[in-house]
Amino acid sequence: MISGPQVPSLFTSLTNADIGPGITVSRSGRKFSNYPPGLDANNTNNGSNDKYTVAELIGNNTERAYPSAEINSPPGGSINYSTYPASGANYQNYLIGVQSVVLDPLDRLWILDTGRALTPNSTLVPASYGGPKLVCVDLSTDAVVKTIIFPSTVAYADSYLNDVRFDLRSQLTESGQGVAYITDSSTEGRNGIVVVDLGSGESWRHLDGAAEVRSNRGFVASVWGEPTYYIPGPGQPLTYLPFGADGITLGADGNDLYWTSFGSRTLYSLSTERLLDRSLHSVSDGMETDTNGFVYAGNMEQNAISFFNPNNASSTLFVRDSTINWVDTMSTGADGYLYFTVNQLSFSAAFCPGTDRRVRPFVLMRAKLPGNGTRVSVQ
Repeated sequence: MISGPQVPSLFTSLTNADIGPGITVSRSGRKFSNYPPGLDANNTNNGSNDKYTVAELIGNNTERAYPSAEINSPPGGSINYSTYPASGANYQNYLIGVQSVVLDPLDRLWILDTGRALTPNSTLVPASYGGPKLVCVDLSTDAVVKTIIFPSTVAYADSYLNDVRFDLRSQLTESGQGVAYITDSSTEGRNGIVVVDLGSGESWRHLDGAAEVRSNRGFVASVWGEPTYYIPGPGQPLTYLPFGADGITLGADGNDLYWTSFGSRTLYSLSTERLLDRSLHSVSDGMETDTNGFVYAGNMEQNAISFFNPNNASSTLFVRDSTINWVDTMSTGADGYLYFTVNQLSFSAAFCPGTDRRVRPFVLMRAKLPGNGTRVSVQ
């Protein structure tokens, strides 16, 4: 039972790159983060080993490229400048622009690669086939055991695959290996939900371009009392927040999928039965669920994280602190804590014309889940 919002504790600092939104925690307590080159040009791998898009956090203020420095170092870097315009590198066996790292119910680490990166002048290049993919790593060996490449009809060149959740129940697909659900939050507007058969590797889209997965026209959020606008690219004027379907999580029983569009204050849900059907039908960032069935969502306008209780349709503040602003990917740990990052994205140059007002270090926080809540395992 919660009497009021608690104050989260600082867990560690994220030291390597400029924006590290992703966080996931294994059952044994191993922690992994990622640094998306699609959000900050300083995160872009330049072919050397001193930058990486996925890291394992080791103790306080220490990390290493994961699962290896090599896979984080595509030959020639993340961007292919031999094309015009420049495009994301098309390597299937290297990480290009990872947006999320998430552990599944079997404690396998899945890496969601957008295949996109920013140039030094902050132009987001389109993806090339082979770049957008879902990569599975076995934590016992730290080795890649599966790579699923998305076809260009599922991950468009202008898609931005954002977050992913897993349901490993064998009855869901003929392969018996479960499915993944992914949001496409592209600012270019072709938003949707991507579904992946983890056994066959087949993938398909639903709600493609529907209003429920797009941002609300004219949407303006306020962070720390300041209105937040967006700069689409070099020399372009300010606009409203155009990010579509972003935060995503499964209900505790796996029968409903919840998501939000970042440029919206509405929480949506849909039966997973409909999403598994391949026939045609039609401000929060990170989301997560615990065994209470609560749906946690970032609440940056109130420096907080809130949770939705589907049993009574209520929304309650969970944690609140003046240091919280843009909360991204969350992870419920087996230790009964909710882990989340604060990446200050709304104060980066993409939102503040010509000025980067982020204050380092970027931090990883955690807060005790209510009612002995813990990590959901749908399998």
